[in-house]
Amino acid sequence: MLTLTEVAQDPLVLTRRLRLRDGSEVVVRPLGRGDAEQLARFLAGLSPESRRLSTFDGYGLDTARELCDAIARYDKLRLVVEEAASGRTVGLLEFSLGLHPSDIARYRRAGVPLVEGGDCRFGPTLADDYQGRGVGTLLFPLVTEVARRFGRKRVILLGGVLTDNPRALRFYEKNGFVAVGTFTGTDGTSSLDMILDLGPEPGGA
Repeated sequence: MLTLTEVAQDPLVLTRRLRLRDGSEVVVRPLGRGDAEQLARFLAGLSPESRRLSTFDGYGLDTARELCDAIARYDKLRLVVEEAASGRTVGLLEFSLGLHPSDIARYRRAGVPLVEGGDCRFGPTLADDYQGRGVGTLLFPLVTEVARRFGRKRVILLGGVLTDNPRALRFYEKNGFVAVGTFTGTDGTSSLDMILDLGPEPGGA
């Protein structure tokens, strides 16, 4: 089973090069400590609507530095998506390998007990010009691979998905996520909890 320390020591273990439908390529790799400025440009470039749908505490260099400083600490794994040609950061995939008490409580009320060490949380963010291009679908097999390699059996959505975000809802449903229940955030927004059962290992018995 993979560990955060192993990923930090050898980022190539989770580095992939993927070809998009238009023929261009992206590189997906673990966030590095020297990525703060590139990551800050990515965060700053997100539109107000993309920021509304994300879960970041801020969208500048301070936040980017905090994310880079957290590498191999706490329970977080973050993968950046870069344009192969330019090196521009165009996406961030976030995994929380630990569970938050509020998530545990909500899912329990919905009749779906979460399992510490068996479940993880996931949330993606893409640059505005990369949304609606099939990038999420291309990336999704890597998402499930990462979860499995860390010994997880199920994936829940980090912060849920806003109920007024139909494109994201369709994406998650298409990729096997099942709705568990709705909840209202501290800002009054309505979100949906969804969970994915990864099932048996591909090629397993």
